[in-house]
Amino acid sequence: MKLVIIFWPLAVGKMTVWQELEKETGLKLFHNHMTIELVAPFFDYWTETGKKLVTHFRQKIFEEVSKSDLKWMIFTYVWAFNKKSDWEYIDNLYKMFETQWAEVCFVELEADMNERLERNKSPNRLKHKPTKRKIKESDKHFREVHIEHKLNSNIWEIPYKNYIRIDNTNLDPNKVAKMIVEKFNL
Repeated sequence: MKLVIIFWPLAVGKMTVWQELEKETGLKLFHNHMTIELVAPFFDYWTETGKKLVTHFRQKIFEEVSKSDLKWMIFTYVWAFNKKSDWEYIDNLYKMFETQWAEVCFVELEADMNERLERNKSPNRLKHKPTKRKIKESDKHFREVHIEHKLNSNIWEIPYKNYIRIDNTNLDPNKVAKMIVEKFNL
């Protein structure tokens, strides 16, 4: 099995790149908003209960997938590099899949801030992420997270061997998907 983790920052194009990867490879996506959107009608993600439920659902899905006969899976995640808990989360996820003999691949996307602000309002994003449809709130949250958290890793900061970093500011999502397919033999 291969688990491909596409991460950080907000509106960088994680889901859009996956959609292209799916066309190329048939990889299944578990994007971070799938659990957020599941919980959102009942509890705001930023509440203690909301985060607890999102974490629980993700954990259960990962546990079952790691033991299953699925060959591939992509997970998109907003990884705050200045939060120890995010490092621990990723490391635990890595270990869970590694113990099942899975290959874990890391894709870090980066893009210019202005480009990401535009992508934050894209029809594709709004279609798949209903909690982003309140544009003013979404833009406000976007800016707050950008100020509060370290959005991309430093060079050589990622300790995992299967890793690629791509600046996709001016790259077509299909081109990015092909780069990922080639790098990890998907």
